[in-house]
Amino acid sequence: MKLHPAFLLAAVGCALAITGCGPKSDTAAKSAPTAASAEKIKLGFLVKQPEEPWFQFEWKGAEKAAAEHGFELLKYGTTDGEKVMGAIDNLAVVGAKGFVICTPDVRLGPQIMARAKQKNMKVVTVDDMFVLPDGKFMTDVPYLGMSASQIGESVGKTLFEEAKKRGWNLEETGVCLITFEELDTARERTEGARRALEAAGFPAARIFKAPQKTTDIPGSFDAATSLLTRQGGIKRWLIAGMNDNAVLGAVRAMEGRGFNSETVIGIGINGTDCIDELRKPKPTGFFGSMLVSAPFEGYETARLLHVWVKEGKAPPLETRTPGIFITRENFEAVLKREGIL
Repeated sequence: MKLHPAFLLAAVGCALAITGCGPKSDTAAKSAPTAASAEKIKLGFLVKQPEEPWFQFEWKGAEKAAAEHGFELLKYGTTDGEKVMGAIDNLAVVGAKGFVICTPDVRLGPQIMARAKQKNMKVVTVDDMFVLPDGKFMTDVPYLGMSASQIGESVGKTLFEEAKKRGWNLEETGVCLITFEELDTARERTEGARRALEAAGFPAARIFKAPQKTTDIPGSFDAATSLLTRQGGIKRWLIAGMNDNAVLGAVRAMEGRGFNSETVIGIGINGTDCIDELRKPKPTGFFGSMLVSAPFEGYETARLLHVWVKEGKAPPLETRTPGIFITRENFEAVLKREGIL
């Protein structure tokens, strides 16, 4: 049986197309996407306490940046040095070009940067700056976070103003300063609060440090309980600490000793770990918090890193974010505006 010539030509054309040997127009060749052009830039975001709302909101902000700017975000909870190094290695395996990190230990900075350099990855730090062996900050690594001293001073100033507004007798009032001086950022916050209180006229002898062994509510609870045992004669308390949880733990300890919202004024820092507290039907000694926008910090660090990788434009070496004071009266409106609620 003979085949029609037209049929033979069509068959040959189909075969060539299937094998990829057929002719292509210049337009088709130019418009066909390559694997390299279609692949998204991969970036990591490593946090030290992935279960904490603060870091979950940072991730939420970073995810928004990834969706808007077209890169792939890889999230890791890195609670110790071994997990940090493992995450960096994993990122390198999948071809990530860099990562944002809040390290579980600021002294890991030199090791982290050495590993990142080895893997040819760019690094942006958030919340906590890396520290050198001599205790100095690694100022050559881009950093974005709150102005720790300034926000601490805002806490101290606001505490004093609220005590004055309530007409408290300072001779019957003490300051419970929950401290964790091993972390520079924490120390800057609590020292800022102490300086502001003293500058406002609060007696330095009535400001009591209560060191935490762990940076969580149980650690703060134990620190405040020990202080209350030593200072049993004080009738009213002002509370400051490195974050919301530091103040929440102290508030719980004081409730166990009979103190309440009439005799305690506590102001935290972060504004994301105290949402349930501020929603309670009955006010507690946790009066408010200096909100730092975790979604903004996550969004902006991820965006800056993406621009650095994609366009070669390095971020500023230091960017500081301000605080917003929230209380039971305004927290929902503020958190909705910030994209947290």
